[in-house]
Amino acid sequence: MNIQQLRVFVNAARCGTLTEVASELRLKQPTVSFHLKKLEETLGVELFRKHPRNMQLTDAGQTLLPYARRVCALLDEAGRLMTEHREQGRGPLKIGASYTPATYFMPPFLAEFQSNYPQVIPTLTVKQAGAILGLLRDYEVDVAVVSLLDTAVEGIHVVPLVQDDLKLVLPIGHPLSRLARLTVEDLLETPFLVHEQGSTSRELSEIWANENGLKWNIRMELGAIETIKESVKYGIGIGILPWRSVEKEVEQGVLLARDLPGKVRRRFVCLAYRREDVLSYHVRTFIQFMRERCADGRIASD
Repeated sequence: MNIQQLRVFVNAARCGTLTEVASELRLKQPTVSFHLKKLEETLGVELFRKHPRNMQLTDAGQTLLPYARRVCALLDEAGRLMTEHREQGRGPLKIGASYTPATYFMPPFLAEFQSNYPQVIPTLTVKQAGAILGLLRDYEVDVAVVSLLDTAVEGIHVVPLVQDDLKLVLPIGHPLSRLARLTVEDLLETPFLVHEQGSTSRELSEIWANENGLKWNIRMELGAIETIKESVKYGIGIGILPWRSVEKEVEQGVLLARDLPGKVRRRFVCLAYRREDVLSYHVRTFIQFMRERCADGRIASD
């Protein structure tokens, strides 16, 4: 097997059709078929189940895929390292981020980073934290900034940057706003607007509710923080949102924020990267930059 065959295989697993693979790699479709056939002949196994509309990995293909991705990623990284020596740092940096850090935390850091390192070209992929960590493991992004509850992630080095706890978010004039200190009992009949399943905010909210014996009165599940904030403003319910996402509205006096009552777990915005001996110039530079900029706000040690 050779690197071109592995690249075609990895793209075929991701794209699902020969036409998409050919377009992605700028090859002719017969060339794509040739490389896949040769790879199967070399390995002596079928890698794809043939279907009229798409290609599905066999068990053997599923087994090969993470290794093929890693081989391709390592060769790409070696190429980038050589490019760094040749072009003195010019090149791409693939950053992954979960929604809250991407929207409310990263922009000023990205602006300063690009100003300080104009030859590095960042691209930002935004998904839920779990999906971003999956992309990091699969070598689809180089480094990640995600909101996490647990800083122990297998195969990933996690550096807590800043604490970003959840807050109860209420509309102006809500009856609960008149209480000096909220208790769990005060929330028993309160309708909640909650984040969709899979988000770190939802996971932490459910842990908080379960550990404090609060049975949810969920009025609505919403996929976007901005939608939750607007819905809270109109009195549809109260929300549980990261402090950074509502800080501006609280300062402007259009929303109220209160600490969650009872037992509360801490949440962090974290820097994450693979545990590898060699990191590219771009990744090393970004890691050092973020650690230095957030050193004063870091709560937990590495």
